[in-house]
Amino acid sequence: MKIAIIGTGNVGGALATQWAKAGHQIFLGTREIDKFADNHLLNNPNTSLHTLAESAEKAEIILIAAVPQATKDIAEQIKHAAKGKIVIDAMNSIRTFPEGFGNSFDALKSYLPESEIVKCFNSTGFENMANPVYNNEGIDMFVAGSAVKGKAVAQQLALDAGFSTCWDFGGDDKAQLLEHFALSWINLAIMQGHGRNMAFKVIKR
Repeated sequence: MKIAIIGTGNVGGALATQWAKAGHQIFLGTREIDKFADNHLLNNPNTSLHTLAESAEKAEIILIAAVPQATKDIAEQIKHAAKGKIVIDAMNSIRTFPEGFGNSFDALKSYLPESEIVKCFNSTGFENMANPVYNNEGIDMFVAGSAVKGKAVAQQLALDAGFSTCWDFGGDDKAQLLEHFALSWINLAIMQGHGRNMAFKVIKR
């Protein structure tokens, strides 16, 4: 797949690396190419650097892993290129929010009405995206949204990144719940001091 990654910090960088290793073509999007600081990501196979609009134009799928308050600016720059494409929201609104919205998913739905938007890759720490294998078994990922094709693609990309299963959390109305689920991981790993090397795994009897 051809994937644009907007926001190349810990989460975006980890997914860029995993997907490049899996054979996907990665287009890193940045506002100012000459100020790009994550040059180590360009050592990944099939990875190149572009402006935000160019990365979205070249890609079939767009992952946004930026800070929530940048949602409007990003959407404005990629709006035309993102028409009809799958947009994966990997952001969490914890301390900061998109202006006028309670979370980034609702903001993206408003700003990019012609895109297929889903929420995924937000529910665990970046360490688990860089290495989602515990005791020789992949951990679980979760996706929400009403875009059926978008969820199917996100689930496949989760498997390609090394996750065992990507559980369907439900439609658009469950995107906020998925952010709360992310806060549960943050609470256990950081606030309760259990450490970032922990993850969720669904077990069924």
